[in-house]
Parts: sequence; structure tokens; C-alpha cells
Amino acid sequence: MGIVTPFPTSAHQHQVGFDRRELGAILDLYGRMVAAGHWRDYAMDFTRDAAIFSAFRRTAERPEIRIMKCPDLRLRQGMWALVGEGGQTLKRGQLLANILAPVERRLIKAV
Repeated sequence: MGIVTPFPTSAHQHQVGFDRRELGAILDLYGRMVAAGHWRDYAMDFTRDAAIFSAFRRTAERPEIRIMKCPDLRLRQGMWALVGEGGQTLKRGQLLANILAPVERRLIKAV
């Protein structure tokens, strides 16, 4: 019989991610922005410190916006951040809906 060696893991390794409700709200906004012709591609990045959703006008460019979830900042500035194309923080807060509001305003058109 052989010896089974467990896969090396650490109890401290974790990965920040979006839950179903959060991802649903983000992808709903993304779908409406695609339908309006503003965005064409997206990317998601999950690290130990943050989960990032990036939306692109074109695939080869820098992301137009990044929606970041950093749970370590939830007691300070808020765990959600909206980051612009140049890297500037446009909005930060505790609620995802408040972070998505400036982007949703772009969808409102005067009739």
C-alpha cells in the first residue's frame, strides 16, 4: 500500500469573492451597460485581499471602471470601492447599491 500525502494547504489561505446576490447586482448592471453600448467585455480577479470586477469599453484597453470588494476595510472606509479608469477612487462605502449608483446614472437618458 502507498502512503497518501495530503495536498499542502494553509488555514490562512483564503480567497475573497462575490456572493450570489452581489454578483447578480453587478452582472445586471453590466448587462444593461452592454445593451446601451457602453461596455463590451469584463474580467474578474480574486485574490486574498480583494475581489475585483473590471468593465472594459474594448478588450485591449484599461478597464473603464473597477468594482472592488475589500473586506479588510469594512470597519474603516467601507468594503466596496468604485475605481475609475485612471486609478482614482470615485466612491467608497458599505453598500454595493450606493457604489453602483453613479454608473447607473449614466443609463438614464433624457426623453
